[in-house]
Amino acid sequence: MNLISRVLCAPRPMRVSWNANGIALNLRVSIQASLLVLLSTLLLAPSVVAGSQASESSAAQSQARIESLSSAEFSRLIRDLSEDGGYFRSDNFTSNETSYLHVVDKLHELGASGGAYIGVGPEQNFTYIAKMRPRIAFIVDIRRQAMIQHLMFKAIFHLAPNRVQYLSLLLSRPLPKEKGPGPDASVNEMLSYFSQAQPDEKAYAANLTAIRKAIREDFQVQLSDADQASLDYVYKNFRTDGLEIGYRMEGSSWGGFFPNLKELIAQPDQHGKLGNFLAAKEDYDFVRDLHKRNLIIPVVGDFAGKKALVAVGDYLRKNGLTVTAFYTSNVEQYLFQNGVFSGFAENIRKLPVSDKSLFIRAVPSTRFSHPAQMPGHRSTTVLQYIRVFLKDFDEGIYHSYGEMVATHYIAAVPPTEERK
Repeated sequence: MNLISRVLCAPRPMRVSWNANGIALNLRVSIQASLLVLLSTLLLAPSVVAGSQASESSAAQSQARIESLSSAEFSRLIRDLSEDGGYFRSDNFTSNETSYLHVVDKLHELGASGGAYIGVGPEQNFTYIAKMRPRIAFIVDIRRQAMIQHLMFKAIFHLAPNRVQYLSLLLSRPLPKEKGPGPDASVNEMLSYFSQAQPDEKAYAANLTAIRKAIREDFQVQLSDADQASLDYVYKNFRTDGLEIGYRMEGSSWGGFFPNLKELIAQPDQHGKLGNFLAAKEDYDFVRDLHKRNLIIPVVGDFAGKKALVAVGDYLRKNGLTVTAFYTSNVEQYLFQNGVFSGFAENIRKLPVSDKSLFIRAVPSTRFSHPAQMPGHRSTTVLQYIRVFLKDFDEGIYHSYGEMVATHYIAAVPPTEERK
């Protein structure tokens, strides 16, 4: 019999006393009741503390789980979160957005850091990841080739301890034993060297073998024959074009219209400051470390589909993370065009977001005139709070892509403001 039971079951002889107003008081019962409350508090306190400690322990374990992923878990997430691949009319070997750095200062000003990052497309994601320092990143793209390309990038990060070796492996331009750029070379030194260096067939073959091995053995991702062909196609184009490689639209003669990789790396922000992830050692090292911990996960998915974004949201919620930023490029343009934009909005509603969660959008200047457009750029990059977007969507404000990107947007800091 426990202590509370003894108090409850103790004999209760009637010892009546009277107060000054003539009301009877049962002193023994009052004492027993008081003891019961006291003992209950004492006995329950450890369980409350234990419950609090268990909750804190659970949260800590959740945070610990996200510090890194095993290769098996990384591979499983790609399989389980992905949808069947879809079609898009371009080879997105690189970004085609010259304005991608314009919002970096504004992101810092708004406190966009940590948490989870979601993006689409190729290498521009690495710059946003480097600047925001998220704990985990998902790159969601409708084209399966994009997922294969990101596995290629991951393998090159895995194999290249510094920025110079990264470009050497990416472009199949081996470094000489002497007179080549060193690990701490400036952007101009790197670009100057790799602009003149010629591709090497032996290096290409050896690199491709090492990339395949890393994907298969180190990342535990098994590629189908079609995936292998896709990997060969992407890597061969980087070998052939070198720093001149760029966004390529199917059936288009606009090859020289879009920026190439060299131009994107050398592109400054609106204040003349370099910011590409290859411009600074610490940025490259952060992205590489996140890759080595298997925390940049490529997923095949349609933004308006039934599975990928919802599954990413469920995973983040399970691990106690919210979306810091979602880089959509101009994908929403095609969602409007294809009549599936509402499906995208519903998927956004299922993501774990806060009042600070942001969209990063790149509006193509060739088709849309935007109030925040800066001269000389093929795109206009703007931000919007995700919860503001959902509120606007629920109110039926958005009737077109052009209307959406010009409503409640957050513009980059123009260069004139810096001098005020």
